[in-house]
Amino acid sequence: MGDGAPPDSVDLEGGVELLLAHHGTPGARCAEDLALRMAVLLQARVAHLLVVPAFWEGMMGDDWLNNAATRDAFGSYLENLLSREAQEVVNGVRERCSALNLGYRALLRQGEVTEILLRVAEEIRPAMVVIGPRRPGGVPGFRDRVRIEGLARRVKVPVLIAPWGVEVSGRG
Repeated sequence: MGDGAPPDSVDLEGGVELLLAHHGTPGARCAEDLALRMAVLLQARVAHLLVVPAFWEGMMGDDWLNNAATRDAFGSYLENLLSREAQEVVNGVRERCSALNLGYRALLRQGEVTEILLRVAEEIRPAMVVIGPRRPGGVPGFRDRVRIEGLARRVKVPVLIAPWGVEVSGRG
């Protein structure tokens, strides 16, 4: 990179793209706000990665789901609920990008968050990855999160971690 050549993540015709990891939590909304600020400054597109965490796959093991019909009905219910919630998050980010005249694409995946994030960053080669902060103690939420140490060792682009409480004006 020190040779004066542009980084691989910059497509001189298509522009710069930021990878936003966002799944609808308060910390992810901090990442969204910061990523949109950065995208406006850099005139960049936003690639929005929403990962449905792998722990949802284990939700079918309870004893009360002891027959196939009940298990299938619960599985369909859970899948529809997750799909609807994911679509709401995608629509919200898409609308904000549209209001700011930013290009947008949604990337929905299921699995272990850090591994999916690393795989997608390798595939699309963004200018940077923007993630949310760890939530402060006492704030409710899920435990499945980006493993910062593993991400930092293996990612090949800069990672920007939004601080807790970042907010873009006009939201909220």
